[in-house]
Amino acid sequence: MSALNMYPTERFIIEVVSTFLCLILVWFMIRPYKLTTEGRYLGLPLGFGFLGLSFALAALSYSPLALGLNLKLMWFTLLMRTFAFVFIATTYFFSNKKSKNSLLLGEITISLLFIALATLLSLTIVTPQFNYNSYSQSNVYFRIFNVICLSYVAIFTLRSHIRNSDPATIWIPFGFLFLAISQYSLIFWYVDSSFSAFIGALVTRFVGLVIFLFVAVRTFYGSNKKDG
Repeated sequence: MSALNMYPTERFIIEVVSTFLCLILVWFMIRPYKLTTEGRYLGLPLGFGFLGLSFALAALSYSPLALGLNLKLMWFTLLMRTFAFVFIATTYFFSNKKSKNSLLLGEITISLLFIALATLLSLTIVTPQFNYNSYSQSNVYFRIFNVICLSYVAIFTLRSHIRNSDPATIWIPFGFLFLAISQYSLIFWYVDSSFSAFIGALVTRFVGLVIFLFVAVRTFYGSNKKDG
């Protein structure tokens, strides 16, 4: 039995819980933008919003509501999750760029990412090449790419913490590292249906999301105390 079809009920629950964790994260992360209306604070909440959307699509693909569209939803999930990680990596890459040319390049890059996502999502609907076999093969390559993006962000945030030491920010690179490990574990899950890899991917995903939630809550209530 293929790893793609195993444990549908358990995976549905996992994706639903992951979706709610991301929604809570976005609620906390959007606060700086609401206070300042500065666009630079939109990157992370948007990135985790797309990640939450990918979890929601995955949950839908494992539910009776999929109505036979499971494969299309699985493709949507894979593309949306990769887009979320690329979007977050791009946001961090351009976060320290202050020149007008760099900001313009960042906006162009993000616009191209949206165009690429929309194009790929459209192709999954109208192109027969986006089938079960191609999904199984592409899954591994997408996961490897996700690991690269998340590893970059983990290194970037660790270097930022070293430059500007803060007790809270040390947890951020660990959060991205756990998400990277989760994606890495899924490679083995899809290749040989390793149950230990499946459990490892689940645990490390939740650890990563909980770390981000811890940092977000700590930052939120810490800033409230300062305002008070």
